[in-house]
Amino acid sequence: MHSMWKGSISFGLVNVPIKMFAATENKDIKLRYLHKECHTPVRYEKRCPKCDREVPMSEIVRGYEYQPNRFVVIEDSELEQLSPEKTRTIDILDFVDLARIDPIYFDKTYYLAPEESGFKAYALLRQAMNETGRIAIAKVIIRSSTSLASLRVNGNTILMETIFYPDEIRGVESLSVPAADYAVSDQEISLARQLIDSLVTDFDPGKYVDDYRASLQRLIEAKAQNETFVNAPATPAGDNVVDLMKALQASLDATKKESSTTAVKTTKGGRKKKATG
Repeated sequence: MHSMWKGSISFGLVNVPIKMFAATENKDIKLRYLHKECHTPVRYEKRCPKCDREVPMSEIVRGYEYQPNRFVVIEDSELEQLSPEKTRTIDILDFVDLARIDPIYFDKTYYLAPEESGFKAYALLRQAMNETGRIAIAKVIIRSSTSLASLRVNGNTILMETIFYPDEIRGVESLSVPAADYAVSDQEISLARQLIDSLVTDFDPGKYVDDYRASLQRLIEAKAQNETFVNAPATPAGDNVVDLMKALQASLDATKKESSTTAVKTTKGGRKKKATG
């Protein structure tokens, strides 16, 4: 497993050197868009509809749509000034009970493994968290962005889970749901509780599978085994290359024309002389 971040956990005066690994991966099967007529993969271009041309990254700036079609332009240098000072520390702020955090706050999970020099400090933090039954709330900078996170123990490993900030959680006030005292009969409640009790079991994540992904994978394999392929034609030597060659040639022609125009210069004496070369 490839580590994606190295730093340390700051725990009071204790620093635990760690490596961070992504604990999850997206296994969605990605399908590409093809042109139905010739089965060539479709390209996506950054194109300006007003100028009617593709726009290179060098001509692109960031903007926030403050009002419809009115943008505040933000320069890269301004973003750099706002960026937090880059550190390699997971700073523990508080310890709380896990049960007090609504799961809606949790975002992405990472494994934290100690560097060899930090085994003892890692084990100390892990055991202390286990014995107190607490999890840590911390701040960490990942990819130039400050994230709120929790640290908790799972088996022998400390996990870090990024947490949404409170203002990132949508309110439910606009939803139409039954009131807490919505009328249901005692008999209905009793039957519902019996149904729940009949389905109670220990959580075994291994028994849950993505049926759609498994079916799609079987379909792909079946088509591949039957050699049900379409061949994408060779992409032409690149429209961009052709356009670039045209642009270079046009520039060269323009330069020659300009040189030809200025080839005859007027001297101080009013005489004209032909430039050599």
